[in-house]
Amino acid sequence: MKNLSASTKGLIFSLLAMGFAFAVYFLFLAKPNYYLVDNPTPETYYFKVNNGEEKVLSAGQYLKVDLNKGKNKIQVFDQNKQMLYDSAFTVNKVRGLLNITHKDYYINNQYYGYGLNKDSLMATKPGLEIDKKLYLGDVKKMNKLYSEDFYYNLDEDYDRVIKNVAKIESRSKIFRKQDFINYYNNYYKF
Repeated sequence: MKNLSASTKGLIFSLLAMGFAFAVYFLFLAKPNYYLVDNPTPETYYFKVNNGEEKVLSAGQYLKVDLNKGKNKIQVFDQNKQMLYDSAFTVNKVRGLLNITHKDYYINNQYYGYGLNKDSLMATKPGLEIDKKLYLGDVKKMNKLYSEDFYYNLDEDYDRVIKNVAKIESRSKIFRKQDFINYYNNYYKF
C-alpha cells in the first residue's frame, strides 16, 4: 500500500465506498417487488394462476405468486373445489394484489415532507364513507379482481423516515377494510 500513488489510493478508496453504498442499499433499502393473492374472509379458497399448480388460500391468509407482465389467467374454486369463476387480468407494474374474494380494499395516500401539516392536506381531500363513518384524506375503495395502483402491499408498512425533505411527496398503501380503519384511528388523531 505504501508503494501506491495517491491517485491509485483514492481510486481504491472510492471503489470501496461505492461498494459499501450498494451493499447498504441492497441489504436495507431496496424494496422487493412481488404479487400477492389475498383472502380476508373466513372461508377457504383454491386457485390456479396461468394453469399452474392448484394452491390453497385459508381464511385471513395471503400468498406470494408469480405473474407475467401482460395477460394472466386465474381460476378460483370454493372450499368444495367447485369453480367460482375463471377470469383474465392484465399486469403492467412490478407489484400488485389479486382480490379473489372481491372484498373491499382501501388504497390510502400518506404524505411526507418537511414542515408538513398533514391535517390540512387531509381536509382538502373528499375522504370516503365506510360503514356510515366519514374517513378524511386521500383514500379510495377498490374491490376489483386485480389492482396495482399502490406502492406498499398488504404486508408492508409505510416508510418511517422522510427521504426528501425539500418537497412534499406521497406514498400509497393498500389495506384490508379493518386494517385501514385500525391504521386510520391510530395514525390520525382528530
